[in-house]
Amino acid sequence: MAKSGMNPKTLRYLMEHSDIGVTLNTYTHLGLEDAADELKRMEELADARKELEKVKGENPVSQKMFRAI
Repeated sequence: MAKSGMNPKTLRYLMEHSDIGVTLNTYTHLGLEDAADELKRMEELADARKELEKVKGENPVSQKMFRAI
């Protein structure tokens, strides 16, 4: 269910775990394929933002505007 996109808190509730860490550490196993899929989704999001910029002529909020601490 975690890989299908279910909200982790919902999954925790359904599994009746008191701690979400148990749910995430026990039932979610990620591999290289999962990471590649997420990178592809990030690329698609970046492409969509660029396209939106072209269409609207606006500059959406960029992550470059924020500094990670």
